[in-house]
Amino acid sequence: MVSQVLPPGLVASAVVSASSANLGPGFDSIGLALSLIDEIVVETTDSGLTVEVEGEGAGQVPLGPEHLVVRAVECGLRAVGVKAEGLVVRCRNAIPHSCGLGSSAAAVVGGLAAVNGLVAQTDSTPLTDTELIQLSSEFEGHPDNAAAAVLGGAVVSWTDRTGDDAKYSAVPLRLHPGIHLYCAIPEARSLTAETRVLLPAQVSHDDATFNVSRAALLVVALTERPDLLMAATEDVLHQPQRAPAMPASSEYLRLLRRNNVVATLSGAGPSLIALTTEPELPSEVLEYGAANGFTITEMTAGEAVRWSPGVTVPS
Repeated sequence: MVSQVLPPGLVASAVVSASSANLGPGFDSIGLALSLIDEIVVETTDSGLTVEVEGEGAGQVPLGPEHLVVRAVECGLRAVGVKAEGLVVRCRNAIPHSCGLGSSAAAVVGGLAAVNGLVAQTDSTPLTDTELIQLSSEFEGHPDNAAAAVLGGAVVSWTDRTGDDAKYSAVPLRLHPGIHLYCAIPEARSLTAETRVLLPAQVSHDDATFNVSRAALLVVALTERPDLLMAATEDVLHQPQRAPAMPASSEYLRLLRRNNVVATLSGAGPSLIALTTEPELPSEVLEYGAANGFTITEMTAGEAVRWSPGVTVPS
């Protein structure tokens, strides 16, 4: 129920991190925020809708009510019981689209968080982290990227289903300070929906047991024993099945692991994420990546989503 119409002239901003999901065996459950950010500014107006996009996605994404940030803003406004007669939504994007780096989750979490900046200027109550995770995961259908974008750092998330209803939850992990992060982003792009259909509807008991054990070990490796990361990031449920759709990424992944660099597909790919205990990657893997169209960037764990009334959130 709408209890208030927001006056024109309110401005709010949000900064939200990229994310890498799965990390091998943690399919749809383990996520990691990365230090690559999108910035969103939302302003209420008397009427209409204006959407402006700079950076990634500029000239490619829709600039109307179907824009994902706009949809998230409208969802957030409904959730807190307010509405706006008109909106200006400005997006400055650094997270590549269709790369497995959580760009859609960032758009949704950023839009919802910007609503908090708007309603903080009224008598309404902003959304909690629990509500941000729930609402953003409803867009995604799974909570790994969304929870990482909300909470920052590494997370374990899960889903409880009752009929057609799903409750999404997550808890943060303390990422071991000795883990260094690198992202390898190829020129090629893919959509999660296109690669998810490659996954079988059923898996063997042996494969399920393998992944359950590795996912449990991954929590230990991320938090306490990074020396176990190579074994902990083994997977048989989604990476082998997706390999034919992204041969360059699959070959680079094999090369990295042959050179003792712990690496996995980032989400559904085609980007790769490396988690190492060494401060630098071997020259061989850097040279191969550059020669085969990968941009390799060192990153740190991303922060929790930040929102503010006005435009005061630092970039």
